[in-house]
Order: sequence, then structure tokens, then C-alpha cells
Amino acid sequence: MKTYYVYIMSSKNNRILYVGATDDIKRRTHEHKTKKYKTSFSARYNVDWLVYYEQLDGTWEEAHKREKQIKKWNRAWKMRLIQEQNEDWLDLSEDWDLDIYV
Repeated sequence: MKTYYVYIMSSKNNRILYVGATDDIKRRTHEHKTKKYKTSFSARYNVDWLVYYEQLDGTWEEAHKREKQIKKWNRAWKMRLIQEQNEDWLDLSEDWDLDIYV
């Protein structure tokens, strides 16, 4: 078993949401913030605030299944999920040292 994360990134005005899965939440957040993949959805729409994540201990298939489940939800359900953990829609990675990925 390994640890995986399913997460939601948002644009600063909370208009755009991006759902993803990863085995390294800090590295992946850094990639979003630095727009490592210049033509990606998150880079194109400036989606770089980590507003929600959940940790899953299991397999990549389980994490990917959860990611796909959340992606199918309507916006209101996603917003409710975020607000349960992060009522003020703060960037949860704000205090993380992401410079180690430079």
C-alpha cells in the first residue's frame, strides 16, 4: 500500500476548479503553481490554489477511481466538499516549503 492524494485546485476567484490525483501532493502543487506544464488546463486558467485534498492509503487505481468520482460531481457538490474542510477557501499549501522542488 502507498499514500495517494486526491485534490482540488482553484483559481484565485474560485471560478475554475481542477480535480487531480497524485502520490506527492507537495510536488504536484508546486507544478501547478509554477505552471510546469505550460499548455495544461490548470496553467491556461491560472488554477493554482490548493483548496481541498484527501489522503488515501491504497493503490493508484483506488485514488484514480476517487478522482474520477469527484470529477463527475456537479459544481455545487464539489464546493460543498471544499467548504467542509476549508470554509474560507484558503490556499492550503500557503505554509508549505515548495522551494525544494526548484
